[in-house]
Amino acid sequence: MDVIRLEGPCEIDEMRVSQLPVPQVREGWMRVRVEAFGINESESHSRRGLSDPDFTYPRVLGIEGVGVVDEVAPGSVFQPGQQVAFMMGGLGREYDGSYARYTLIPERIAIPFTSDLDWATIGAIPEMTQTAYGSLVHAMRARSGDTVLVRGGTSTVGLMAVRLGVRMGMTVIATTRRESARPVLNEAGAAHVVIDDGRIEGKVRALAPGGVDAALELVGIPVLGDTLRCVRPGGMVSFTGSLTDVWSMKDFSPFGLIPSTVGLTVYHGQAWDLLASVLQEVLDAVKAGEMSVPIARVFHGLEQVPDAHRALDSHAVPGKNVVVLG
Repeated sequence: MDVIRLEGPCEIDEMRVSQLPVPQVREGWMRVRVEAFGINESESHSRRGLSDPDFTYPRVLGIEGVGVVDEVAPGSVFQPGQQVAFMMGGLGREYDGSYARYTLIPERIAIPFTSDLDWATIGAIPEMTQTAYGSLVHAMRARSGDTVLVRGGTSTVGLMAVRLGVRMGMTVIATTRRESARPVLNEAGAAHVVIDDGRIEGKVRALAPGGVDAALELVGIPVLGDTLRCVRPGGMVSFTGSLTDVWSMKDFSPFGLIPSTVGLTVYHGQAWDLLASVLQEVLDAVKAGEMSVPIARVFHGLEQVPDAHRALDSHAVPGKNVVVLG
């Protein structure tokens, strides 16, 4: 079968289609025919050799995908022909991922759904929905009526967090560095758009004088202190991503960084944090025209994965880059 398998860190042009045997099912694992997958920042990091120690070479990349169950082991709760999304849980890091015609996955990372949306649209949804939903609900503990800040609003997770937050009854303040991106965030449902120059506390508190109830940090360490100061006492900040690619802080001082009683947590959850009912609700809402999916570009075939990585690295167009195999 066709795959893109890395033997070690490489340049984008070195990502080429090669051949591997079709994987065989075993207890607790099932084979999925991959129909589409989104391209993620962590895959770019892995390509460049910047991943955490849980990542090993050689490796077929791809931390998420959607497709159709091809074969299951005896006693499986899944059936051949069933549509599934799958993500995280070591996929594309500890074992081979979705950059392949077929992939073998543990059943625990599979989420069943039913949809007649096109595979490009479906393929854009799972990981960014899981991360946005997990951040809002599990990390930030945000709920209907809350005012939340999404810092890094035009990222894929940011855009989905805006959409989900609005759908869940929250008032969303979203940030972007570019005035030209304001319409994108307005279309997603943001009540207010703040132009981010690195210091937004004053702008946010002008909109929410007591501070927001919760904040989603996607820009990273350089602005984390400023984000924390946007939040009310007793509120929560979830550090979920780092668009600046800065992941650690030198000379960290809790008393200097974190305002009194403001909570700081992280979110790096797993597939099982996203309920099948929530994924189905999002898919149905998209089908009904109640939600839109932030897709940057759609690529076709494994041969176009290098082009998809170039698009990801350029950050030229907001939204998810998706590769369709079907």
